[in-house]
Amino acid sequence: MMSADLSFILMLILRMAVAAAFVVSASFIAERAGPVIGALVATLPISAGPAYVFLALDHDAAFIAQGALASLPVNAATIFLSLIYAWLAQRHSLLVSCGAALGGWLLLATLIRSVQWTLLGGLIANAIAFAIALPLLERFRHIARMPVIAPRWYDIPLRASLVALLVATVVSLSGWAGPTISGIMALFPIVFTSLMLILHPRIGGPVTAAVIANGAWGLMGFGLAIAVLHVGVLRFGSAIGLTLALLTCVFWNLGLWWNGRRKTAGR
Repeated sequence: MMSADLSFILMLILRMAVAAAFVVSASFIAERAGPVIGALVATLPISAGPAYVFLALDHDAAFIAQGALASLPVNAATIFLSLIYAWLAQRHSLLVSCGAALGGWLLLATLIRSVQWTLLGGLIANAIAFAIALPLLERFRHIARMPVIAPRWYDIPLRASLVALLVATVVSLSGWAGPTISGIMALFPIVFTSLMLILHPRIGGPVTAAVIANGAWGLMGFGLAIAVLHVGVLRFGSAIGLTLALLTCVFWNLGLWWNGRRKTAGR
């Protein structure tokens, strides 16, 4: 008979592998489809989604709903991460640009943790953040062409290890950390960070910044999905709530894609 500790370790490894597979697949699409499509893929819940699914397997709906309340303002912190990186990446190295962006995100996440958030408060925080950041990111969105990217041996291990570490941390510490910290950790910007680490040294800061900046509107939809998750989980349970949140992200990004094609065709 398998011991409880061994069963936990094997299940944790399986969860890490599933989450890593999602992020690796999405990252490949982001690199090859150009900055617009790549950004829409990157703003799907490909790291937070698996983390929340695994949390739902271990905790009740109230835990997930409370975690979503903490995740909602963290989404606002991610848009400022995008802005900091896009601005600095025009002239500075990966270390400076990515380091400052992550430092800003961690500072905002720390402040967010100290506040008792409501759904309305989280939505207002997102509205203010996007009203500030979207106009400032507009200048970084457009580039002439996405360069061809040659894969390197460490690409897959890097992306897989980052998201696997996130899932392992969130799942392992959720019982001790509680829903608020779990909700904050679940939204750590793994996908954006991995894109910065991989693309910046190869295609330069400005082009990488275009990928990140094009994700701004997708992040808005992601914030709506978190709000849907909170309400849906409370009313219908974790499974339906998570499904509704995923559909919100997918249809929002499909709408952005369709709107972009319509504008292009109209020129």
